[in-house]
Amino acid sequence: MKQLPTLLMKSLSVCSLPASTTTLQQIALHQPKGVAKVVLKKGKTQIFKDGNPMVYSGAVDRIIGRPPPKTGDIVLVADGTEKPIGWGLYNSVSMFCVRLMQLEDEATSDSYCALNMEKLIETRIDAAVEVRRRLGLPSVHTNAYRLINSEGDRLSGLIIDVFGDVAVVASSAAWVEKYKSEIEACIGKIDYINHINWRPSVDILKEDGVNESNLKEMHSSTCPERTKIVENGIVYTISLKGQKTGFYADQRENRQFISRISDGLRVLDLCCYSGGFALNALHGGALNVTGIDTSLLALELAKENALLNSIDAGRISFLREDATEFMKGALLRNESWDIVIIDPPKLAPTKKVLHSASGMYRNLNSLAMQLTKRGGLLMTCSCSGAVTQSGIFLRILQGAASMAGRRITVLRQAGAACDHPIDPSYPEGAYLTNILLRVS
Repeated sequence: MKQLPTLLMKSLSVCSLPASTTTLQQIALHQPKGVAKVVLKKGKTQIFKDGNPMVYSGAVDRIIGRPPPKTGDIVLVADGTEKPIGWGLYNSVSMFCVRLMQLEDEATSDSYCALNMEKLIETRIDAAVEVRRRLGLPSVHTNAYRLINSEGDRLSGLIIDVFGDVAVVASSAAWVEKYKSEIEACIGKIDYINHINWRPSVDILKEDGVNESNLKEMHSSTCPERTKIVENGIVYTISLKGQKTGFYADQRENRQFISRISDGLRVLDLCCYSGGFALNALHGGALNVTGIDTSLLALELAKENALLNSIDAGRISFLREDATEFMKGALLRNESWDIVIIDPPKLAPTKKVLHSASGMYRNLNSLAMQLTKRGGLLMTCSCSGAVTQSGIFLRILQGAASMAGRRITVLRQAGAACDHPIDPSYPEGAYLTNILLRVS
């Protein structure tokens, strides 16, 4: 991990302030411990004024303040003239030395949250609750959704998924761990939340300077290990110890789309996890569905979910097998399906492995295209942010089509569900790509 270089430390005093001070400077003067100032290099200011919250160490010229700030401390972020452009939370070891929380113009128009993390957390979570309410979440038909989506809800490093009366918190920033009790207090005020399950992303938090010994999953004493949810009218049992937060709410709208196009068709669901796409296909009238996954726990949940929804056992089969090996065997058996869905795990966790991951995506999709009847549909997904942000997925699919001897037409492109907002000033927050192809 790149370390923040040693920076010039100066004293921050009243006499160093210009005659006309900004709102943040005025508020900082009244902080009992003082507020350090992170000064950006010339030419490095605009991207952050435009809203990108991640101030990387290479953009920093110097730090003004004694004693120097510690990880988790509130700091001002200033341009080369030392005029504040906003404030955020400092990190002495991360490649991102500040996560901006509020800009100067926002503090000027509404100073309630200025330099106050407790008030800012409360305000941002309340705003997120209201946005989801306007999106119709939760509802009688869907009570599984994302409440906080990191930068998309302007709380970088914090994810909160709601599953019925359980809130699952995925923490991936040092500041989230520092303000754990304040976050839990805000969640606890939501009247339909009865349990909180805290799931720290240990590897990411270690890179953010958090001591691994201080990290452990926490949940309320009565929090269940499994719970039932409803999504688009379909009931699921989910494991709160399962992958990610326990359920992939980001694919909700894509799963519902599958239910609209599956009537009377044979469907193959590769990397099916707990049966989300498979059950939606059956709900939409699919003739029969085959689900493939390597995880025994996931397949047990998928089978249980089929029973919960009174699915005829003759219409659904879940098999434990590697997706690639299954597809190769199915080709030898001359099998094919009207609709094939492939939603593999993240193959490109970083840009460094993008080239090798591209080959894996190409090979998987080439096999999937060969299993799709000519004129049939392939829904293919990538949850790798590096792939989505690079914009190369369609080129990968074109290469896969050439390998398979098929021609493809793009019918639909989608991302995550609407409760997973993306901040356009931080496109790195986009990760899910879902593409529907006609294969001929």
